[in-house]
Amino acid sequence: MATDTINKKTLGGGFVINKTSKNSIFTPEDFSDEQIMMRDAVKDFIDREVWPHKERFENKDYAFTKEIMEKAGELGFLGVSVPEEYGGLGMDFVSTMLVCDYISAATGSLSTAFGAHTGIGTLPITLYGTEEQKQKYVPNLASGKWFGSYCLTEPGAGSDANSGKTKAILSVDKKYYSITGQKMWISNAGFASIFIVFARIEDDKNITGFIVPADMDNGITLGDEEKKLGIHASSTRQVFFNNTKVPVENMLAGRGEGFKIAMNALNAGRIKLGVAVVDAQRRVLNGSVKYANERIQFKTPISQFGAIKEKFARMSSDLYACESGCYRAASDIKDHIDFLRSEGKTHQEAELKGLEEYAIECSMIKVFCSEAMQNSSDDGVQIFGGMGFSADTPMEAAWRDARIGRIYEGTNEINRMVSVGMLLKKAAKGHLDLMSPVMKIVEKIKLNQFDKITNNSKFVQEEFLVQKIKDIFLLLTGMAFQKYGADLEKNQITLLALSDILIYSYFCESTLLRTKKNHDRNNENYSKTHIQMTQLFIYSSLEKVKEKAKEIVLSIANEKEKIGLINSIEKMTRYNEYPNIVELKTSIADAIIKENEYNL
Repeated sequence: MATDTINKKTLGGGFVINKTSKNSIFTPEDFSDEQIMMRDAVKDFIDREVWPHKERFENKDYAFTKEIMEKAGELGFLGVSVPEEYGGLGMDFVSTMLVCDYISAATGSLSTAFGAHTGIGTLPITLYGTEEQKQKYVPNLASGKWFGSYCLTEPGAGSDANSGKTKAILSVDKKYYSITGQKMWISNAGFASIFIVFARIEDDKNITGFIVPADMDNGITLGDEEKKLGIHASSTRQVFFNNTKVPVENMLAGRGEGFKIAMNALNAGRIKLGVAVVDAQRRVLNGSVKYANERIQFKTPISQFGAIKEKFARMSSDLYACESGCYRAASDIKDHIDFLRSEGKTHQEAELKGLEEYAIECSMIKVFCSEAMQNSSDDGVQIFGGMGFSADTPMEAAWRDARIGRIYEGTNEINRMVSVGMLLKKAAKGHLDLMSPVMKIVEKIKLNQFDKITNNSKFVQEEFLVQKIKDIFLLLTGMAFQKYGADLEKNQITLLALSDILIYSYFCESTLLRTKKNHDRNNENYSKTHIQMTQLFIYSSLEKVKEKAKEIVLSIANEKEKIGLINSIEKMTRYNEYPNIVELKTSIADAIIKENEYNL
């Protein structure tokens, strides 16, 4: 994006109050030749090194996970986002997301190991490390010679990460800290070379981060591998520290900066987790289509039955939305990083601030994509029928692996509340003007004035409805804040419902903008299925938005307001011409069935 438009670009969370141009977003159809080559290299790696050995992952072959990670390092995949001066490829954030997308296709075990290493295992050092720390650790992490692990969670500190009890005591000669404590659910623990450890110094309000080499002769012991529902070959252990000596120069950032490090590292972890299930969705859908085309019942391929077609349509439109939202946000983060660097920020500062700026989008993407993957894998099991329940087919493992996505990197409930909470904080600080559009919407409703679709041009109806989803979010957020004030964040059920509306507004808009952009630069035949998936996704999302909006109104409005507000929401979401949903689902499914895969 050109420098002259970056300053005008909608910043994190601003999409809900600003109109975004289709030409300002990035789509998967915009990949450069270099990015396509990287994508194909990753796909080839997965097809060659991972898929033929899926059984080894399911049989808890942790050594094999490490072996695959080492091979990924040799090919440069672990260092995509690492600056060249520290042994990485120095590629941009979109390319980072691209690799994370396609390397995570075959098994959640590799996806977790890759994400834990490249994200929360390496990123804290590249974002917060001193030059000496980066020179010492990052090249070995980028190459796969060493592997990183992230020690934050404790038995009594999960979602409340800053409540950890692990202690760090400064030695008398002030040369090292002695760390004592217990960490749990630590990914990559079994083969980690270094741990990013968070501990509290004395009675500090906030925890502090440390780089701790995985030296088992230095008071470090590991628990047994956890027995888990899925991600069987992801090494997950407890890590115990008993007077583990850590040189003072291994402190990350400053004293008491650990909570900030943890939260900002999670921004990257959340958006990467979101994109990490996208190719898994493609593979689940493709496997389901191939099976359904081959499975004959009643002398007919089951792919020809409407009940199966409905699943293909839902799986495809959700996948299309995930792709659209992930790469839109990735490019926005990239553009903001580029802008900050043009303003004189270092790469380290720019990447940190870029991720922080789009923390709202990071949380939304984590939530939506992890739930889409769960739904898709569930549909995959159902399409396979009894074979889907069998461990002899990949669907069973896909379903189990998908389940963790809604839990780690902050539960989806936490991320839902965080997304709205951060938006309100931005407004309170004056970074976003939520009040003005809220007052305009309230005034229109008081006067019984409702916008109408004025013409039948392509996409006008969809644009109108996406805007109405935003308006509903703003209206109800304003009402909720008026009722609860600063206590809104304590009213979690209302906050969760608001968050769902916010999430649907983002993914509906992202999907529509992608379709409009591709429609304008391609012929009608190319974009036909794109248009249909967009229409289906917006319709389905709108029905869910109305349900959540009604729930909020009935909870916070007085008796006189309830009926009027519900009627107003119905008027705001009314189509001029309703789509034929059965025809949409059938046409989308037929396109996928004909190609024998999702190849759009």
